[in-house]
Amino acid sequence: MTSLPARVGRRCHNALNPLHSTVYFSPDFTKELAGVGVEDSSAAYFAGRGAALGAVGAGVITAAFYNFNHDLVARHVPEVWRTASPEVVLAARLRAVDSTLRRLLGAEAVASDEMTEAAGLALRAAEACTRHARPLYAAHADLPVPEQPHLAYWHAATLLREHRGDGHLAALLAAGLDPVEALVSHAATGKGMSPRWALATRGWSRTDWEAAAGRLRERGLLGGEGQLTEAGTALRAELEDTTDRFDAAPYEHLGAEGTERLTELGRGFLGVALGAGAFPSDLTGA
Repeated sequence: MTSLPARVGRRCHNALNPLHSTVYFSPDFTKELAGVGVEDSSAAYFAGRGAALGAVGAGVITAAFYNFNHDLVARHVPEVWRTASPEVVLAARLRAVDSTLRRLLGAEAVASDEMTEAAGLALRAAEACTRHARPLYAAHADLPVPEQPHLAYWHAATLLREHRGDGHLAALLAAGLDPVEALVSHAATGKGMSPRWALATRGWSRTDWEAAAGRLRERGLLGGEGQLTEAGTALRAELEDTTDRFDAAPYEHLGAEGTERLTELGRGFLGVALGAGAFPSDLTGA
């Protein structure tokens, strides 16, 4: 049972995650991965996010990423490791983090006391993350913390993001949602990826999408026009609440005051990035 205000951890995640996730959709990331020989966008994403796991096979990436078609993953993994080892990819990713944050935030924000404070708070929160049943978090937790505050901030945000994400996958399994059903139901909330984007990036076909929608309709979760039913809305809300519960420990450890301060700092950095003219796709991956 958490002693924190409702959804405080979720709000903190929502403040930190956009600037963290944008790196994978950044032109800096594309450039750095291409520089080590990984030019395909799907291969770059699988390698960039999965390199902390080591030179694993396609099955491990499919399991850890959850909503990607295994056939798409297998077209690139493990072949990508023959092009660039996980160590080479991790170094390229960190260079992309550095250039992306400097481009979006500017030198003043990167070198600010607020950045140092945010990094410290996020790392303190991550002290309470747990490894069991959390493969992407556990793999990243074995990486060294970068010395520069803006890189340490991104690293800590990665730990918190993957810790929450691993827990969310457990919630999806408990709810009985397979990878495509998870995508379809999330899209139906109006907050998830559009069907077009999901199909283009996750490797599923329109037939797969429609079949998943049919299964959701059979369960009474989706209406005839693709909208969530009352039961579907309740299920998606329960999923987020369960994810919050699985992800409470870092924010309990940081405390309400520290979590609110980290949220405030994270929102401030997002404001700087947007004020500097960052494109929406820089911050959302859309």
